[in-house]
Amino acid sequence: MDNQEEKFPIVDEAGNVIGSATRGECHSGSKRLHPVVHLHVFNSNGDIYLQRRPDWKDIQPGKWDTAVGGHIDYGETPEDALRREVREELGITDFEPEPIGKYVFESKREKELVYVNRTVYDGEIRPSAEELDGGRFWTMQEIRDAMGKGVLTPNFESEFLRLFGDKIEKVAFSQKATSTIDSN
Repeated sequence: MDNQEEKFPIVDEAGNVIGSATRGECHSGSKRLHPVVHLHVFNSNGDIYLQRRPDWKDIQPGKWDTAVGGHIDYGETPEDALRREVREELGITDFEPEPIGKYVFESKREKELVYVNRTVYDGEIRPSAEELDGGRFWTMQEIRDAMGKGVLTPNFESEFLRLFGDKIEKVAFSQKATSTIDSN
């Protein structure tokens, strides 16, 4: 169970800390903007690693999500939080994150300032048994097939389409070209 008393920074949309609140307060529908980090892990084949959220999570239990996603602790930088979360969730310490940007994500229960990063990694991944319910690499076709079916978190779907939608389009185009060739 997540610690509902854990302290998170409250930030403005530029990322400046303007206060603090507990996890419970941030996830109660208060819409207090709090920062999180995401890391999209690709392998050299272009597949993307997703984690399965445990059933005990208070947000989106049992769904497939971004490889690494975690809250920034009060007093922590986004860079430090990213390295901590990647180590805790996937057991990876030797990676080079590429910052992609940040945006505000809002759901019925919370509002987050998301710092998004990506990396290419072909080493061993050891998902935390305490924090995750496993994980695996997905092909772009598998991602495309799972979109909109309640398998993936809505946050992952919207972020993936915003940042990597061209990868899905390439799959769709190659399928269309293949089916056109096959039907002739």
